Amino acid sequence: MASGPEEEPVSVLQRFEKRLEGLVEGAFAKVFKGVVHPVEILNAMQREAEAHKAILAGGRTLVPNRYVIDLSPYDHSRLAPYAAALAQELAQSQAEFIGEQAWTVYGDVIVEVERGEGLDTGMFRVTAEVYTGGDVAPVSAPGGYDQGGYDAGPAYPAYDQGGGYGPPPGHGGGRNVRLVSGDGRTYPLQMGSTVIGRGDQANLRLPDVGISRRHARLDFDGGQVVLTDLGSTNGTMVNGQRVSAVALNPGDMIQLGTTTLTFRVDG
Repeated sequence: MASGPEEEPVSVLQRFEKRLEGLVEGAFAKVFKGVVHPVEILNAMQREAEAHKAILAGGRTLVPNRYVIDLSPYDHSRLAPYAAALAQELAQSQAEFIGEQAWTVYGDVIVEVERGEGLDTGMFRVTAEVYTGGDVAPVSAPGGYDQGGYDAGPAYPAYDQGGGYGPPPGHGGGRNVRLVSGDGRTYPLQMGSTVIGRGDQANLRLPDVGISRRHARLDFDGGQVVLTDLGSTNGTMVNGQRVSAVALNPGDMIQLGTTTLTFRVDG
């Protein structure tokens, strides 16, 4: 018996577009007519995941699981009634994409749609980060973050600088991991996320004018420590190489501004 042609696999983008067709009986498509389109946002999220890969122990590839979508004030106001539905669809499609690549994330994929002041109509910005809300596990199902082209503005807000530089407060632990500065100061790292910067919103504050107010973040899950640059002005270097996100190894030298920190592990 003759058989018909084999059907080609349906891509993540095609499945995403199909789900959008039935969203609010097509009203969603009218909202985005002539402005930014959800598929463009999903494409940007996929590029962000690709650009921020970090290799973990055992050869696993860690990518961001939290994505913040900043829309222009006009686009955001039009989208407001559908923002939650869009975020859910984007999270599901991004989780499918990450799973197809056999990449790893912390917990669920999370998408948040925000109002981006200063963005022109039709422009948007995607910010991606590793959110340590659970143990590292391969993506099997959704749970529920290159900016060229849409907007090149800072991915994180700037905060006013205040006093009281020093290490973050302790809150329990895993392995004994720490950063050691060139002058011998030791900064223990605790489980979860630690933001390094010179602003008053940083957990680990360093008095270096070459460091951004929110410069970089360290994510510690009890085993691996992942360093992520937060869109800093001067960049983040590890062993002389500029990085966006990287899993640290004992002895790695981290340079932020004119400050050098050595990553140490005990046990």
